[in-house]
Amino acid sequence: MLAQIQVMKHLYPKLTLAKYQLYLQDMVPHNYKQVAIFEKEVCVGISGYWTGTKLWCGKYIELDNFIVSPDHRSKGIGKIITDYINDKAEEIGCTNIVLDAFTTNFAAHRFYYNQGYGPKGFHFVKILNEEGLT
Repeated sequence: MLAQIQVMKHLYPKLTLAKYQLYLQDMVPHNYKQVAIFEKEVCVGISGYWTGTKLWCGKYIELDNFIVSPDHRSKGIGKIITDYINDKAEEIGCTNIVLDAFTTNFAAHRFYYNQGYGPKGFHFVKILNEEGLT
């Protein structure tokens, strides 16, 4: 996962290797995994995902940090990732797949709508430390 930091930096330009490593140490023990698409030796798309259980829906998968390198967008890479996650969710008995997209990321909204995703509610955030954000 650490080897793909350059792809992660497309979404989080301030992410350092040290911070990424620290976060992964916390995340991986809590069911965080990644799926990546490579063109030869180069990672061109990546998404993290979590599995969990909630009272309202039972078992689910949550997509997180979904990124396709800018020069590889509109080539079907995002669809390969969402198809993989969909198959994975069905395989392990999930009732749904969830994700967050920044409210200003209209290209992502369009992509997710085209993949069959739609808003179910609001994800409210109360930022306590602006400097701590990546």
